[in-house]
Order: sequence, then C-alpha cells, then structure tokens
Amino acid sequence: IDAQYRNDNYLINGCQSRVWLHAKMEDGKVYFSADSDAVITKGIINLLIKVLSGQKPSDIIAADMSFLDEIGLKEHLSPTRSNGLLSMVKQMMLYAEVFSKSEN
Repeated sequence: IDAQYRNDNYLINGCQSRVWLHAKMEDGKVYFSADSDAVITKGIINLLIKVLSGQKPSDIIAADMSFLDEIGLKEHLSPTRSNGLLSMVKQMMLYAEVFSKSEN
C-alpha cells in the first residue's frame, strides 16, 4: 500500500492488528491495496485482495465468501483475529457498495 494510505483514515476497525485498506475504482472495477503491522494479518488481507480485487462492485457484493469456512481458516484463528477477518471482509464490501452507488 502506498505510504499516503497508512493513516487512521484507512485503518480497519475491529482488527487486533493495525490493517490499512485502500480501494479505488478504475474502468468499472474495484482495486484494493492493503498493509498490516502483523504478518498473519497481512497474509489474510492479501488473500482477500486476491479474491476480490479487480472485480465489478456488484460482483464483490455478491461474492460467496464461504470458502473461508471451507478451507478452515477461521478454525486456526483466535477469536479476535476471526473478528478481524470479518471486519476486513465487511470493509471491502462497504467500499464496493459505495462504488456501486457512484456508478448509478
């Protein structure tokens, strides 16, 4: 993530570690970038970026995130990290909703 986005305006609330998430829309698709001060959290947010970045807002909103349960990721996270995972997904969905409204 660009250094200019590593500030409180881009911080995801609800995460045990500090996670910064930036989203931009280009050519009708949403692109995410992120960083974290914790290695595990950095890996989790980058997994989410691989899945959701580069898609249309409507596709992000409709994305089936059940794969997170299917791969057993939540089972290997502490309750606070699991809550953080949900916060990351929620923030990405919120960005998609905002971009979706700006398209209409």
